[in-house]
Amino acid sequence: MFTRIVKMQFKSERVDEFVQHFDSVKEKVRNQPGCRSVVLYQDKFESNVFFTYSLWENESDLESYRKSDFFKEVWQHTKQLFVNKPEAWSVDKILEL
Repeated sequence: MFTRIVKMQFKSERVDEFVQHFDSVKEKVRNQPGCRSVVLYQDKFESNVFFTYSLWENESDLESYRKSDFFKEVWQHTKQLFVNKPEAWSVDKILEL
């Protein structure tokens, strides 16, 4: 398993729209094949900065999701709200205490 981290910075006036949209699609994202969890974080100091942490069984599951019509639809809506280009990382857990 691995974690996908995505950092997104939104136009301040579009933050509520993003949160509402995320809320409307979160279950469908979580129920994608291979997705084990999805968490949304908001930065404590920059309220227009958010992070998603999603846990995936394997890279092919994430890639299948990213190629899906559902993802394209969600991303098409979301990317209109950005201030900056999002950043993404795929990471493996090395240690947990």
